[in-house]
Formats: sequence, C-alpha cells, structure tokens
Amino acid sequence: AEGLEPGSTPSQTSFKGWQWSLPAFCIPAFVTGDEIRKARLLLESSEKTQSEPIQNHQTKQALLLSLASVHPDTGRIIPVFFRPPAFLPVTLPLVISSSLQLQAKQIFLCQFAFHAYTTGFTLLNGNCTTKDEENSLHQKQILFGVGAVSYAALLGAFPFVFMDRYTLKSPITHLIVKKLLPAPLFGLMSAFTVVAVRSPEFENGIEVMDRSGKVLGVSQKAGEKAVKETALSRGILFGTTFFLPAALMYFVERANTARTPRALASVRMLLIMAVLAGMLPASFGMFPQCGEIKREELEAEILSSTEETVLFYNRGI
Repeated sequence: AEGLEPGSTPSQTSFKGWQWSLPAFCIPAFVTGDEIRKARLLLESSEKTQSEPIQNHQTKQALLLSLASVHPDTGRIIPVFFRPPAFLPVTLPLVISSSLQLQAKQIFLCQFAFHAYTTGFTLLNGNCTTKDEENSLHQKQILFGVGAVSYAALLGAFPFVFMDRYTLKSPITHLIVKKLLPAPLFGLMSAFTVVAVRSPEFENGIEVMDRSGKVLGVSQKAGEKAVKETALSRGILFGTTFFLPAALMYFVERANTARTPRALASVRMLLIMAVLAGMLPASFGMFPQCGEIKREELEAEILSSTEETVLFYNRGI
C-alpha cells in the first residue's frame, strides 16, 4: 500500500482521531485509494483537526474514512478485506461455517480459514511502532501467525477427531464435545492467535506519547497491555458469538418452533448474525483504540522524560 503522509509522524497526525475508531466501522470498506487520499488532504488542510474539536460534517466524514482505511501508525492504506468495515461481512460466513456440526476434517478447514483471516486482520491492524534491528519483524510475525492458525484449527477439530476415533456416541460425550467445548475453545483460540501474531509488541515494546502526540519512548509494558486488551476483546467477541446462539437454540428446539432441519439451520444463522453484529461494537469498544497507561507503570527511562500522569499508545484492533 502507498504511504499517504511521507516525512510525517503518522502516530502524531492520527492521535486526535483515535476516539472515532468505533464509528469508522460503519464506513463502506470498498473505497478507492483516490477517495482516501482526498480525505487525508482535507484533514491536513483543515486547521480544526489541530486546534479545536471537529464540527464540519465533511471533515468528520473524512476523518472516519481515514480511520477506517488508513493505519494510524504507518499512514498506509489497509487492504480492502482487512479494513475494519469489512470485518463483520467477512467473518460472519466463516463463523457460521465453523459452528456447523460437520466432520472433523471439514471443521479443521473452516476454522483454519477463519483463524487465517482474523490473524491477517490482527497483523494489519495492530500497533506498528515496534522496531526490529534485524529487519526480521514482519517475517517473524508471519511465521508466528501461520503456526498459531494451524494450532488453533487443529485444536478446534481435535475433540471431534477424538470422538470419532473412539466412537464415543453417548449423550454425555455429545453434549460436552458438540455443545459445551466449542464456545470456550473458539474464544480461547481467537485470543491465542492475537497474542501469537502480536507477540513482538510486548517483546520489543511500542511507542508511547503525551497528550500532544509527542513520542516519549518505547515501552514493553504498554505493548503487553495493548496485546492483552486486544486478545481479551477478541476472545470475548467470538466466544460469546459461539455460546449464545447455541444456548438459544436449545430453547428453540425445546419449544419446537422450528420443525424442520432447514428451519432450524435458518434460525441458527439468524442468531449467529444477530449476536455477532451486536457483540462487534461491544468488543471493539471494550477498550479504546487510543490506550492509556499510567506513568508509574512505565519503564524508568520514560518516567524521567515526562511529568504527565497518563501516557497514550495505539492499542490496535
């Protein structure tokens, strides 16, 4: 992707816009690069983005478009299918297919596709201020991501392999493997892939800033906090998306309101869609993208460079 602000510090220019990250999910994902560049030029030319709250509707829309399409740390355009507005339409069919009661091989393939996408999304939307002297950071993240995706998909399919292998068909086994295990396992693996692909952030640290956007240093503790918060929100998002529809389907089946397999499948799909759409803003709004960390929690070299009580960092999504 092409950089939009050569020579400038992306984290500083984007700092005041981070509070708009959640509404940016409503911006269309399929926006051309020219439209994005025009929006960035409008923001650069507007004095309001630097001196006072944004009131002009056109400038607000330009800011939302920028936040939905441009990485705040690098100033580069995010690929279309990995932009925040594309997250729901892409993950929805992957979640539905992963929740189907299929054979172990099919479950593995569905969950591999799901975790591959969410890991790519995490990699492209995480904090990008981490420095690596050997220039191997990107390759390391890709390697960790591939390993995490494979492990998550294997672990998601393992209970079904175990049940089929030993022909365990009792009602209790069926309840545990097909009803109780999938939700916590899916949520846990979703959080695990976030930690794996973004592990360099708490190993090497991320940049922290004061209220004006001035970079004060690189903090491992801020990186650890950013990764933990993102992993927790992702795990809750997909764990709940798996658990609630399954729990609600139990009452639907007991009430016998959907009498055919096709009707039951349609109800399940609608429930997953409703829960995922409802949980998405709750999950991404659980922790602000502009993360805060108290001064006393930071490293000594950063403490000596500022007197501010709270510092800020890009948590990523």
